Amino acid sequence: MKAHADSFGFLLRQWRQRRRLSQLALALDAGISQRHLSFLESGRSHPSRDMVLQLSRQLDVPLRDRNVMLHSAGYAPFFPQRPLDAPDLSIAREIIDRILRGHLPHPALAVDRHWTLLSANAAVHHLLAGVAPHLLDGDVNVLRLSLHPEGLASRILNLAEWRHHVLTRLGREIERSADPVLAALRNELEAFPVPVPVAARSDLAVPGHSQAIAVPLRLKSNAEPLSFLATTTVFGTAVDVTLSEVTIEAFFPTDKETANMMAVLDDGT
Repeated sequence: MKAHADSFGFLLRQWRQRRRLSQLALALDAGISQRHLSFLESGRSHPSRDMVLQLSRQLDVPLRDRNVMLHSAGYAPFFPQRPLDAPDLSIAREIIDRILRGHLPHPALAVDRHWTLLSANAAVHHLLAGVAPHLLDGDVNVLRLSLHPEGLASRILNLAEWRHHVLTRLGREIERSADPVLAALRNELEAFPVPVPVAARSDLAVPGHSQAIAVPLRLKSNAEPLSFLATTTVFGTAVDVTLSEVTIEAFFPTDKETANMMAVLDDGT
């Protein structure tokens, strides 16, 4: 028996294969028999609500898609989904605002699952001088803003490395989530002009260190080049779909020149 494309069994098999797990491996992790798992995937057995949640948790399925799996099995969604400006998420919004403000004078921003800008501190706006206005209209996509020829791309000194980093990270997110919007975004970004890679990998090393430790974002400025390392913060215990998809990207200076320049810009705000 073959499960229909919108059935629980079909979705379960898709997520298991996406995680590169055999039926036996997933069954052992979930504490059930391989035979039972096989029957669930084929549609010969119907899962309980708890079984859907257990298997989706073992597969590290995003909360949004766990609700989809529940619906496919005939159950109501378990994880709430509210807009970020909902009263119930006021504490979360305050936390986001505190993180962004507290990171000044250095850039920090919050994005959703599709890399749409939700909020940013003043330091981010300092770095957007010269960006084409159409990239800042409506919903601003941070990755498009980064790699678009009329965005930051013309000012990124190590564009080849930064582009590779962005596309690699985006590829991992697509693999984890199977999100078609992210897949379309990757296709769009890959169509942008490809920079000529530098011969040496010195751009990957943080100034003052002989070994590369991360890919910095290096930007032209009116004075000294600016160099940042990015960190990512998520709500690790979120049970709301929207909140689970918020990511905070914070950029730290890699040298004193960058730190001093950002302090000067902050004083001039």
